Amino acid sequence: MADLVKRRKDPVVVQTLRSTAAATIAYVVALRLSSEPAPLTAPLTALLVVQVTLYATITTGIRRVNSVVVGVMIAIGFSALVGLTWWSLGLIILVALTVGHFVRVSEFVAEVAISAMLVLGVTRVANTAWDRVLETLIGAGVGLAFNLLFAPPVWVETAGKSIEDLARRMRRLLLHIGEELGGHTPVERAAARLHEARRLDQDIAQVDAALRQAEDSLRLNPRVKEGLLYRVVLRTGLDTLEICMVVLRVLARTLTDLAKKRTDEPLFPSDVATALEDLFVHLAAAVESFAVLVTTQVSANAEEAETRLASELVKAHASRDVVAHTLLERVQQHPRQWQLQGALLAEIDRILDELDMEQRSMRLMEELDRNAREQRERYPFLHKIQRWLRGDRAERPGAA
Repeated sequence: MADLVKRRKDPVVVQTLRSTAAATIAYVVALRLSSEPAPLTAPLTALLVVQVTLYATITTGIRRVNSVVVGVMIAIGFSALVGLTWWSLGLIILVALTVGHFVRVSEFVAEVAISAMLVLGVTRVANTAWDRVLETLIGAGVGLAFNLLFAPPVWVETAGKSIEDLARRMRRLLLHIGEELGGHTPVERAAARLHEARRLDQDIAQVDAALRQAEDSLRLNPRVKEGLLYRVVLRTGLDTLEICMVVLRVLARTLTDLAKKRTDEPLFPSDVATALEDLFVHLAAAVESFAVLVTTQVSANAEEAETRLASELVKAHASRDVVAHTLLERVQQHPRQWQLQGALLAEIDRILDELDMEQRSMRLMEELDRNAREQRERYPFLHKIQRWLRGDRAERPGAA
């Protein structure tokens, strides 16, 4: 039962049920309005139009209708000039695909050619053309109405879980690396950690896909009031974790290179290893707390995560200073591979800088300002109306 409840919220399950219902409704409506005996274009359009998010539904519907109308218009023009022959078929496909790229119908470029061929291949061109356009409009309209009446879910929670899962895996890797610094570390074990870091780096693409779905679900969604803020918080949070993940991969490579140089001895003396292990513990906790903080809209522990992040960063900086002082003394006594030890410290500094709360606040403000500026530049008249409605007389349309 628990598994069924979990699957009920799965994007694949939700999409399957929504698409099935919308396609069936579109077919029933088209049977009453179209003269075709089997108006399958309507349910086909509904299947393509009803996406997981309202934003994707609207954009897909517009492109789909546009592609069909363009294809029908091309077919009508060709039917008035030439009949259906092998060379006219090839020509209409060439023209339709070319025009499809110019009208920017994205993934529906092939639909322009398909519509043109289907209409050109019948004897009653005008009737068939009108029926195809009508069925496409019915399918797109049903898909849009379906999402307006039954608002699609907001996938912020799914994206938040993906981000937190990535952070937990980074935390485990940091802890494992820290635990292995005290004794002799074989090259194979260090290389295994490097491969683990590379796999994590590659898995960020899946987290990014979940976040893109969440961003689309926030656009034009009437249930969300602070959609822009949510998008910026999650996006900048994932960007920070991605940078930390890249640095962590480089850090693992540094330790692998150091293991190759010290095959018969520990990577670090015991006092340095102890300080480094303590540093990695605090660094791991800071990464996890940062992830909880950026997913605050789906977590009840935002204040606790912020307090914990601040505390762990303070402890990590203190441990970092101890490591730097101890490493400096050891390098002065035994300067072997000093460049690798310096690189390790620099990589730790980079992760701490990325997790810094003040830097994150500045990044959030910069992103919000950039988005607001782009909206003003894209829709200047709408911006003037908004300013006027808020009572800013200087921005009233037509004011001197």
